[in-house]
Amino acid sequence: MTSPIDIEGGGTSVVVDGEKEPKAKPDEAKQLEGRSPGQLMWIRFKRDRTGVISAYVVIFFFVVGLAAPLISKLYGKNPYTVYADERPELFDSAGVPLQPNGGISGEFWFGLEPGNGYDVFTKLLYGIRNSLMISLAVTLATVLTGIILGVAAGYLGGKIDYFVSRLIDFLLALPSQLFFIASMPVVVSLFVSPRDETPVYVRVVALISVMWVLGWMSLARILRGTALALREREFIEAAKVSGAPPGRIIRKEILPNVVTPILVQSTYMLPNFVTAEAGLSFLGVGLVEPTPDWGQMFSKAATELVMQNDLTYMFFPGISMIIFIVAFNLLGDSVRDAFDPKTAR
Repeated sequence: MTSPIDIEGGGTSVVVDGEKEPKAKPDEAKQLEGRSPGQLMWIRFKRDRTGVISAYVVIFFFVVGLAAPLISKLYGKNPYTVYADERPELFDSAGVPLQPNGGISGEFWFGLEPGNGYDVFTKLLYGIRNSLMISLAVTLATVLTGIILGVAAGYLGGKIDYFVSRLIDFLLALPSQLFFIASMPVVVSLFVSPRDETPVYVRVVALISVMWVLGWMSLARILRGTALALREREFIEAAKVSGAPPGRIIRKEILPNVVTPILVQSTYMLPNFVTAEAGLSFLGVGLVEPTPDWGQMFSKAATELVMQNDLTYMFFPGISMIIFIVAFNLLGDSVRDAFDPKTAR
């Protein structure tokens, strides 16, 4: 058996028989502990106060949207009750709430909608819920499509790369907003006759489909370029030499190295889809009354009756959307900086 003896002026020790080697100090062991890239990213993100606050704001909006039925039940009202018919004493002859500030009171926290008299608070809750769920579904679909087509085109190359690249170029050349507006009635007519009333789920499916078709190209182009660069790296060549099939190389080698652009682009895509969905509803080709929606509330607030008599109705949906969009964009900046600390904001 041996035991260490420190040598004066040296950084090593000599081991003498009969003694055990002393254990490393806790501080020394902690200093030698390594961290994965994910852990380093999380540490950098937690140090970014703006990103953390933005994350809390975004989480708050999603929690409010998911809990909208529960909050509405506790509140004692729903977004479909027409108070202009049930309680006409609250409105004047033009359908404007009699109480100031849009009818805000202890009973109606955010006031009443001019005209039909819907409760603004519950309508905003369900509007947030519907807009976020549609935008989240579109984001998931576009991210999955961008990953499949972008990575496959970049790694496999050849004809697949050529056809995917030309498809991306063609779709990017289309004016997306005009295409959204023009294609929504067409897509809806595929499911329901123009003479029949369109169910809500058909409009939701049409919104998701239209935004998905013109939403995946930017991510696919980024992932294609990343995959093109990765396929020339040494570890990819080593995997090919070892006999790994292309599918395994894509899953095990390519995809783990494109997580960063996927997450960063996703945080930018979702708020863009929120505004796109709200814009379609504002123009009357998305969700329509009585289905609550952020854009539909803006459309109602822009009518002559509301603009002349009750500007308060625009305040709550407007300020909530501004807060959400700004918070999500700041969150995207923070995620990008956490993954790449050399990036200047």
